[in-house]
Amino acid sequence: MRAKIARMSDRLPPLNAVRAFVAAARHQSFTRAAAELHVTHSAVSRQVKSLESHLGLALFERRVRQVVLTAAGQSFFAETAGALAQIGAAADALTRRAAPRAVRIDVRPSFAVRWLIPRLPDFVARHPGIEPQVVTSTAAPARVVGRFDLAIRRGLQGWPPSIEPRALMEDEALVVAAPRLLAALPVTSPRALAGHVLLSARSRRADWDDWLRAAGVARIKPAGRLQFDHLHLVLQAAVDGLGAAMTPVSLVGSDLAQGRLSAPLPGVRLPLERYYLGRAPGAAPEAQLFADWLAATVQAGDGV
Repeated sequence: MRAKIARMSDRLPPLNAVRAFVAAARHQSFTRAAAELHVTHSAVSRQVKSLESHLGLALFERRVRQVVLTAAGQSFFAETAGALAQIGAAADALTRRAAPRAVRIDVRPSFAVRWLIPRLPDFVARHPGIEPQVVTSTAAPARVVGRFDLAIRRGLQGWPPSIEPRALMEDEALVVAAPRLLAALPVTSPRALAGHVLLSARSRRADWDDWLRAAGVARIKPAGRLQFDHLHLVLQAAVDGLGAAMTPVSLVGSDLAQGRLSAPLPGVRLPLERYYLGRAPGAAPEAQLFADWLAATVQAGDGV
């Protein structure tokens, strides 16, 4: 078998030369073939001469500023052009099978921790051949460093002109606290929060004042205030009983369902900017599947 393969390889012309010939034959020009292959005119000419020497036949008739295929050249081109295309297709198919299919999603850290990642097992189960790669950033999409296929942010500010964001999910803010803290210091009205430490995130420091105004309370003097870098840290502090947190409903669903947190005033809510989903130009084809899954997840009621 090895001897047979060796004899076959001895008969094969140099493939780089064949590639140069096919490009030159297709364009009827060494210059345009050189531009396609990103080499010099003389490099194409040398490769074609090498092929002609190997075959013992003239493939082109050289004329002033023009090359024309000979009869032998036309016959060889008819066979080799298709063969090269088939080799390229085989290599492309092998690469697609070998390369992991992935979609890169850029979100804020708290949204990743509290909303997206807990729901990813469902996407992976539905699409086992696609790898969701979650990256986090606090920057607006227009200022994100690095590539992404999809981005999720609140509001329409900060998106680059190349992306048309689509509304994804509505949201509201409400008060939550650990059940044991509320048992010790009940909250039956907004004013009762004066006995608690109020927890907030730096990115949403105005939410308490906005919520109090919406609740019809001018101001209160709380027992204290604690501020954290991210909302998921605020919520962990609330679970640990450090105080009452003002939080988007979107980030607290599992804590409420599992009893780690309680909402003492569930009817008093502050409307927040909705979430938007943007797809980057040139995004991986898998991005649309992920976007469809996101929309279905929200529509099924597994959003806010």
